[in-house]
Amino acid sequence: MREFWEQRYREDTYAYGETPNLFLQQEIQKLAPQSILFPAEGEGRNAVFAAQLGWNVTAFDISEAGRNKAFQLAHRFNVDIEYKVGSLEDLELPTERFDAMALIFAHFPASVKSNMHKELSKLLRPGATIIFEAFSKANLAYVEKNPSIGGPKDIDALFSLEEIAADFIQYEHIVLEEREVLLQEGIYHNGLGKVVRFIGKKK
Repeated sequence: MREFWEQRYREDTYAYGETPNLFLQQEIQKLAPQSILFPAEGEGRNAVFAAQLGWNVTAFDISEAGRNKAFQLAHRFNVDIEYKVGSLEDLELPTERFDAMALIFAHFPASVKSNMHKELSKLLRPGATIIFEAFSKANLAYVEKNPSIGGPKDIDALFSLEEIAADFIQYEHIVLEEREVLLQEGIYHNGLGKVVRFIGKKK
């Protein structure tokens, strides 16, 4: 898996574009800038946007190439981000450290995705906000019609509303919905797809 992402992010073009995810852009601007965590942040488009808004940004991913391009993007926009390379269990991030977390198309392997959500949740302070968007299980039907929409082909790596509700049971659910969206994000997210969206506030 690490080599897959290294190869994808070594390309000159930004795989998912240089501009932020539209749902993140919409929701993060409703919050006062504080400290925010971006797991599985790839090439940094969302982290850099948050930094432009004044957030104190920490990001991580397993890809060195992703981090390098994130720093290039940050330099271009004259902002600073902290970006770590490694898996969550290796990074030793402090518990209850962050005021927000953005999980944007952070598709972890099916065998660990729910546990990953629970471990990441420990890093958030009470009252912290999660912004989540990722492909739903229904997206497989969209991929069959249009492979350019992207996303995992393994249904167990995709999300349902029930899974997200269970993974983030200790949150006030402000938004929890499945929606058809039109994505235009770089090379790999293009066309109509089906996503799960979640905005939650930690109790």
